Amino acid sequence: MSSVLVQPAAVAARRGARARLHWRGVVLGIAGLVVTIGVWWLAVALLAGHNTLVAQFAPLRAWHALPALITEDRLVEHVATSLKRIAVGLAWALAAGVPLGFAIGRIRWLEQALSPTLQFLRMISPLSWMPIAVMSLGVGDRAVYFLLAFAAVWPLVMSTAAGVAHLDRRWIRLGESLAATRAEMLWHIYVPGIAAHVLTGVRLAIGILWIVLVPAEMLGVSAGLGYLILDTRDRLAYSELTAVILVIGALGFALDLAARAVAARLSGGAVVREE
Repeated sequence: MSSVLVQPAAVAARRGARARLHWRGVVLGIAGLVVTIGVWWLAVALLAGHNTLVAQFAPLRAWHALPALITEDRLVEHVATSLKRIAVGLAWALAAGVPLGFAIGRIRWLEQALSPTLQFLRMISPLSWMPIAVMSLGVGDRAVYFLLAFAAVWPLVMSTAAGVAHLDRRWIRLGESLAATRAEMLWHIYVPGIAAHVLTGVRLAIGILWIVLVPAEMLGVSAGLGYLILDTRDRLAYSELTAVILVIGALGFALDLAARAVAARLSGGAVVREE
């Protein structure tokens, strides 16, 4: 009887400890943010004495510039355009990266044949392809999509291949012993087994996409956050430019949080090989 009573108490204690750790992390995160803003404000205050232009980059001025960005510069439309490009680039990368990674993880000789080439291409900065993309695809969305997809495909290839390689072989043998078809093996063994690795690759890909997006949107497009950076610079609206940078950081942080939450929710119960 006592063990029955102790067990719920232990569960409640663990939940309480997790809640305390969570809120401790939240408080520390807010404190770190406040310190960062304080350092930013202090740096601007010190440098503004030597260069009055620096004062336009102050935190308070950037905050006050946000309403004008939203109403006059159509910030919401620019954000929507950038998010659409992220979605298209990620979709292209998924369509190419997951099948390629699956094949590399499954076929040993294919991995050996493609590994040097893939490692070589992976080490080339996506932005190095900007001139070639513009000359081949023209100025506009197609060049941006290519750069984004090229940047995002590598973590998806690597994570998918790693997921296939670490799949518990006993599940594969079980499926084969039950005379499962290729489609059944794919959907009931491989997909659940590599889901966690693929989702990790998606999260990494989103982070890379967000970094590459801004310079890619400076390729002659007429909308997007990268375009808005150039537009505010050309208008000498430096407070608005600082506000755009803050929006880019906040959206990137939110995207990473969302990707992390989705990965944590969907990757439970993955089938991993036991060594």
